[in-house]
Amino acid sequence: MSLVPWFRWSETPHKLTPRSPGEMVLETLMMELAWQIKETEKQHRERENEYRKIRTGVDYSWLASPPRNAYDLSPGERLQLEDACTKIHPSYCGPMILRFRQLIAEYEPEVHEVSQLFRSVLQEVLEKMKEEEAVRKLTKQWNTRSRGTLSLTTFRTRSRIFPFASDIRTISEDVERDVLPTPRVWSMPEFQMHKDH
Repeated sequence: MSLVPWFRWSETPHKLTPRSPGEMVLETLMMELAWQIKETEKQHRERENEYRKIRTGVDYSWLASPPRNAYDLSPGERLQLEDACTKIHPSYCGPMILRFRQLIAEYEPEVHEVSQLFRSVLQEVLEKMKEEEAVRKLTKQWNTRSRGTLSLTTFRTRSRIFPFASDIRTISEDVERDVLPTPRVWSMPEFQMHKDH
């Protein structure tokens, strides 16, 4: 008699739990940060080994055991970065990673500066998202206002205002009436004001 059927109840079905886009963005960005920290440490170690080789003339790298990662984020800093990452929209995740990699390649930061660089890129993306959201809101308001005021514009165009055909006498009219017209310069067109009474 086989005991295999008795143990099948303990097997858990291998189903992937669906994750929200926000969780995926958070995980992707934090994995990118961890990988960049690890790569920066590796490059820093390689530079130190090259310098040591040049200085001593001897290569003992084959003798040394591979060092473990020395730099790790503090729990408070990790939580702050994770909180900021949750605010990133999924459509900004890829461009943010590209910008972060570009800055890493450009500045070649020290290991402890990588998280600060990551934070600055996060803030840059969050500001860009806020600006685009403000533009979107203004556009939406403008579109709703322009639809609502369309009837007012047609109403306004029916009533015309003629500022020069007024019955109210002003001082400037009295002054202008006594002034003789100046002779016209031939290069300029002649404008005359006609009064409609």
